[in-house]
Amino acid sequence: MTNPQIEIQLIASLVAVACAIPGVFLVLRKMALISDAISHAILPGIVIGFFITQDLNSPLLILLAAITGVITVVLVETIQKTNLVKEDTAIGLVFPALFSIGVILIAKNANDVHLDVDAVLLGELAFAPFDRLLVSGVDLGPKSLWVMGTVLLITLVLLFLFFKELKVSTFDTGLSSAMGFSPLVLHYGLMSVSSVTVVGAFDAVGAILVVALMIAPAATSYLLTSDLKKMLGLSICFGVFAAIAGYWLAHWLDASISGSMTTVLGLIFLLVYLFAPSKGLLAVLYRQKQQRKEVSLITFLLHLNNHSEEEERHINHLNEHINWKKLRSKGVLDFATKNNMIRIENDVVSLTEKGEEFTNLAIEYILTNKDEHIEHIKDDFFLFRG
Repeated sequence: MTNPQIEIQLIASLVAVACAIPGVFLVLRKMALISDAISHAILPGIVIGFFITQDLNSPLLILLAAITGVITVVLVETIQKTNLVKEDTAIGLVFPALFSIGVILIAKNANDVHLDVDAVLLGELAFAPFDRLLVSGVDLGPKSLWVMGTVLLITLVLLFLFFKELKVSTFDTGLSSAMGFSPLVLHYGLMSVSSVTVVGAFDAVGAILVVALMIAPAATSYLLTSDLKKMLGLSICFGVFAAIAGYWLAHWLDASISGSMTTVLGLIFLLVYLFAPSKGLLAVLYRQKQQRKEVSLITFLLHLNNHSEEEERHINHLNEHINWKKLRSKGVLDFATKNNMIRIENDVVSLTEKGEEFTNLAIEYILTNKDEHIEHIKDDFFLFRG
């Protein structure tokens, strides 16, 4: 590998890690769309910063862009709190307005400067290694590497210092207030970190990849674990893997690097969405199928419990009177037999001792309608659960 190839992958990996950390909290707080809003709405801050400094490399651009990101969040929440529109509608109103203001400022006052929309939103990783940081004539490497390294270091320090506060305020704002943490301060602190991360990253990788790296790894890990620390670790791993695999996919296809990385993120999410052990689509469908079998089983056992007549407990009765198809009848009988709930003699079905105990507890659940009762029943009596 050449040095530029190594630097591109390193920059992309740093961006992935820096975006994954705030992304986890945005996903958990159901604020995923805000990252897209920030990535577009910071344009006026960048333009105003350039007008003040006349320097595209000035740190003031990052500062003003971050402030614009926080302003975006404040405006969205202010509109939402009126209860006239929902959060997604408020986001759809605010960020196009701010983005349009930035576009107008560029069109009217910066036509002769390389500050067009493509330059601002569509960062190209292939060019990142050629934008070098020079100090007293010494080449210290790609500028994006230092910017994202600094952003990541700040993010990690803040995460380490305020992890408990962020965790509590994310899952229970009331408890956070009771413990003396200000949910509002933590919220805007998170938004500030998200804004700085977006601003630091989009110049190298582009706004689309920034949003993908911030949301896709977090959404993927959310399907795999409910532990916050594990979710952070998985998000970082998914982001770094997508950054490296996406680069080599782009190299193989001779395609856009950012586009390839985003595609890899999408494929990872799709695989986890389908095959995650507990929250994946296939697992959910299987669990729903098992739950339908369990409901059918309970219905059948209650019927047996209520009738002592042999004709009411005959196998054919399932088809003739309960109006079940033969396949469903067979499935229920097999399920009940496997779990030792019934015995069959001369095609007449009777409850076993275990079946009677289970049925009595099921009746108790029906009368009390308390979920903890039915879950306890299933765990104790069923050989397997969906």
